Amino acid sequence: MVIIGGGICGASALYHLAHEGWTDSLLIEKAELTSGSTWHAAGQVTHSVSSYALASFRRYACELYASLEAESEVATSWHRSGSLRVAYNAEEVDWLRAQYGPAEYVGNAIEWVSPSTLSRLHPFYVTDGMLGAVHTPDDGHVDPAGAANAMVRAARNLGAAVSRRNRVLGIRRRRDGSFDVDTERGTIHAEHVVNAAGCYAHRVARMVGLDVPIANVLHTYLLTEPVPEFGDLDRELPVVRDDYVSGYLRQEQQSGLIGIYEQTGAEAVWHDGDGPDWSLENPLFDADFDRVGPWLARAFERMPVLEPLGIKQVICGAISYPPDGEPLLGPSGVPNFWQMVGVQVGIADGPGLGRELARWMVHGTTGVSVRAYDARRFGYIDRADVLSYGRVKGTEDHQYRHQTPLPTLERPAGRPHRTTPLYGRLHGKGAVFTQVYGWERPKWFPAASGLPQQDMVSFRHTGWFDTVAEECRAVRERVGILDATAFAKFDLVGPDAAAVLDRLTTNNVPAVGRIGLTYLLTPQARVESELTVTRLAADHLYLVSAAAGEGKDREFFETHWPDGADAELVTRSMELGVLNVTGPEARRLLAGLTDADLGNEAFGWLRAQVITVAGVPNVRALRVGFTGELGWELHMPVEDLGTVYDALRTAGEPLGVADAGNHALDSLRMEKRYFTSRELTHDVNPDEAGLQRFVKVDKGDFVGRDALLARRAGAASGEEPYRWRLAYLAVEADDADVQAADGVYAGGQAVGLVTSGAYGFHTGQSLAFAYLAPEHAEPGTALEVRVVGDLRPARVLDEAVHDPTNARLRA
Repeated sequence: MVIIGGGICGASALYHLAHEGWTDSLLIEKAELTSGSTWHAAGQVTHSVSSYALASFRRYACELYASLEAESEVATSWHRSGSLRVAYNAEEVDWLRAQYGPAEYVGNAIEWVSPSTLSRLHPFYVTDGMLGAVHTPDDGHVDPAGAANAMVRAARNLGAAVSRRNRVLGIRRRRDGSFDVDTERGTIHAEHVVNAAGCYAHRVARMVGLDVPIANVLHTYLLTEPVPEFGDLDRELPVVRDDYVSGYLRQEQQSGLIGIYEQTGAEAVWHDGDGPDWSLENPLFDADFDRVGPWLARAFERMPVLEPLGIKQVICGAISYPPDGEPLLGPSGVPNFWQMVGVQVGIADGPGLGRELARWMVHGTTGVSVRAYDARRFGYIDRADVLSYGRVKGTEDHQYRHQTPLPTLERPAGRPHRTTPLYGRLHGKGAVFTQVYGWERPKWFPAASGLPQQDMVSFRHTGWFDTVAEECRAVRERVGILDATAFAKFDLVGPDAAAVLDRLTTNNVPAVGRIGLTYLLTPQARVESELTVTRLAADHLYLVSAAAGEGKDREFFETHWPDGADAELVTRSMELGVLNVTGPEARRLLAGLTDADLGNEAFGWLRAQVITVAGVPNVRALRVGFTGELGWELHMPVEDLGTVYDALRTAGEPLGVADAGNHALDSLRMEKRYFTSRELTHDVNPDEAGLQRFVKVDKGDFVGRDALLARRAGAASGEEPYRWRLAYLAVEADDADVQAADGVYAGGQAVGLVTSGAYGFHTGQSLAFAYLAPEHAEPGTALEVRVVGDLRPARVLDEAVHDPTNARLRA
């Protein structure tokens, strides 16, 4: 077992693997430990975060750093100073108060404080114009080098090893799937390799034929001369994070420390060639005060006690940023080559990421869902574009670090990246787009209501609310068209195609001409993916899954492929475009463009045929959809999308046809109680997710079956009760609807978290899915959901609020 990279991430991986019993592990570092980005990190950890995974990671990091010195006998200088994250406007208040849910569910201390209380906690911070702040008293900061060295020492005490001043030269994969890792000191044979190479992650990944889209972006912080006023303090000041400053300010011993994330003009380095030169060690750069100066001026404005002091040290070093700000963790696409890269806040998240990676490698599953960090999620980027895309998007992410992350906020750099032939048409009709696995997908159509072609984002109802209501009304009452191209699509073909699918998935394989829903489970019986399966012929199965899961789903098939099976999995995601024609008038609309019999007897619900539409042959017509209405998904060669769309629009004018976007789809699917990948994560099993009717344990063996039966036995005996159940909630919301990670409460106690939510425009009801403690998931249970910080009444529903008997789907 080899780990490449001796920063905080490599150290965490070594430490946690050793604690999981994998002590035959070797960390290889080309220079000294922490000599890349770790040594110049500011070393801070905050519980002010917006997701369950991050709330869990930050709690664990603070606990680990507080105990690590005693375990390792290496000084870590952990300071529990607490933190303040300030708000100047209503949107910042909404965002910060929304953090209560994950914090209270995990057990992290968090409270809202007024400007006057903030002044008491931090008497040197100017509160003019502030509305308040989130106070997280258990936050702190640690010496980064000390923390990494302490983890390495503790791992070595358990039997793990470290090789310093030893660069990896290449990695060769053997036929048995193991690796020969060539280094300056010889070749090491390893069953597993972890890429934790920080700014060098792309160069290491290239050794096994992979790419890592990151930008190595410069981050500047500075230390002032000693602050005389700090000498009179009897406690350490809390760290302050302030978007007006676009950074953080804290006490560092008797000095002030100011860190800046400039919001324009950020600079990425080492973007020529493959990345930084191997010879670099402890690299720093000259700070660009023209770039960070305006933000420093704001810092002095907010903390004037620092302004008259001199600057005794400036640190300007590179940190690796992924395109979307989330780490790349886990399987890479090359079996047993693992990624732990693109970790921009390694001190805060490195311990949690290392813990979950070790669990994944040793036990095959994580304790917390890290689906958002899937290392394969950027498979849509052409290899020739990886470096440029990573630089553009990673630099953009740095600039958004201190901007309020409003729901569905779009980041424009590097877009459009991947478009269908409809992009120009829909853009010309005033569409606003979101991005799904690189694809531009219509989000909503402001021009339909006479609004300007610009997005509107907020935690509360905003300008798109009435427009999207009309899109939903068109689908529920007439007919709508949605560009649904952004899905992963595969053809599974060959004499053994059905046998392969039967062995790998939970449900029975549908008959020819039929459509079914099935699931991939991990060997530990966790939910890996959802597949819509269409059997086009005895030896031809068409599989559709979430777009972002394309890489992991393909790797699942390759990993678990039955020996000797005569079949082939062909990726068709780029070749096939999809239009969803849906609504009560869908049959009338489509019937005018095809000779196929669309009547119920000839073409019933969950049936499929290959038909001609608007003169376009070989259209895979699937009578299925995600809106809960009569309709067809039309899967066709992507180059034919424009022809079919134009014909549908022309023929549909007398029927009141309308375009609909992603916002509308989210509302419609919530009313129909349809799940997305946000509900189906690899920290839950199918019973917890309510998928029992799609899991046929009596059909014979499939991946995860034995583990599922064992898990059911443990739950039935009471020895291992289920942790949670997925519940469907109606929420009495006001001018804000439920968002992912909102907390769910019973009797004032946090009992679960929302996975997704939306307003149901047809039913006039705010709706949500949430994982709850099982005793609180029974239909009819009265609960509360914290929506932008306020507790709102909710109840558990037992069926979809729209068409629970599927009568409209069968119409």
